[in-house]
Amino acid sequence: MATSTYTVTGMTCGHCASSVSTEIGRISGVTDVAVDVASGRVEVTSEAPLADADVAAAVDEAGYALASA
Repeated sequence: MATSTYTVTGMTCGHCASSVSTEIGRISGVTDVAVDVASGRVEVTSEAPLADADVAAAVDEAGYALASA
């Protein structure tokens, strides 16, 4: 198992968190997604390390963006 943490900008409510969680959860190998709206923190657990580009694309599909590192 691998765990990665990302910061997503623009989330303001539970619906936002749900949208982000759903899209990231569609990435092959993802087993869990935990979203904290207040901090924008998203913790993703997967069977193997994920490509940041895949996560960024999923977050974009949900209507949000990853914060710059």
